[in-house]
Amino acid sequence: MSSVSPSSVSLGSRVPDEDDRRFVLTLGCLDRPGVIARITSLIAEFGGSIVEAGYHSDADTGWFFTRQAIKAATVPFEFARLRARFAALAEEFGPETEWQLLDSGARRTAVLLVSKDGHCLHDLLGRASSGELPADIAAVIGNHPDLGAITEAHGVPFHHVRFPKDPAERGPAFEQVRELVDKHDPDAVVLARFMQVLPAALCAHWAGKAINIHHSFLPSFVGARPYHQAFARGVKLIGATCHYVTPELDAGPIIEQDVTRIDHADDVRDMVRQGRDIERVVLARGLRWHLEGRVLVHGRRTVVFS
Repeated sequence: MSSVSPSSVSLGSRVPDEDDRRFVLTLGCLDRPGVIARITSLIAEFGGSIVEAGYHSDADTGWFFTRQAIKAATVPFEFARLRARFAALAEEFGPETEWQLLDSGARRTAVLLVSKDGHCLHDLLGRASSGELPADIAAVIGNHPDLGAITEAHGVPFHHVRFPKDPAERGPAFEQVRELVDKHDPDAVVLARFMQVLPAALCAHWAGKAINIHHSFLPSFVGARPYHQAFARGVKLIGATCHYVTPELDAGPIIEQDVTRIDHADDVRDMVRQGRDIERVVLARGLRWHLEGRVLVHGRRTVVFS
């Protein structure tokens, strides 16, 4: 393992002004009458101002989902006390209730895993440095050294972890990656075209925060060389999928997807070029929504309050 440690590692994650700061509640529970009223009544009790709200009732599962953004300046006590109030409320809705409370004023971080393809890395580094991405990129880890220079140019530490050719011998390399990632305790672990399949243990360890970009419109063309698979099938639309990582290859809950049209004159190289544009946008959207607490996972599906 080798690393590059530039003198400055700060990127342009913008902590919002106090007037723009939000406390964001996301909650999923068994649907029942009065859930919305109970949540909004609690917020009204302390004079909280709801500046964004989303609701979804899923008839198939019988679950209710909501995202509530509360203007922090209207909450007359500290974040910990607000969290305790919502914890008590969640208990009222039953033990199955899943919820979290985020502070948009708290610094969020992401660690990126890469191989040789740099288009997603370039895009995310640019968005972070301009303040468009609501997180600092704490580190980039690559199983090849190729992207170290561009990472260093953005003032971010780059770590090269060598992976043996034999997949059966890659356990120690994945353990090094885990140690490097966990040192930053990131809010997101982004597989930005990291061409390695995470072991099941790592999938479980980073469950709910490991995010992958797959260069096809899943569930079509899973696994390696999806553009070649698509070309062989003569498809007219190609796409990209941002999803959470699970032990089942390319089958985790989907966060975002998009497509672009191609025709019979496009060869594989054309499809790769056009597909990269979609990959950049889809990954950036999915990561942003994850960091802003807009994605609620329930089983193999997601509810995204975009």
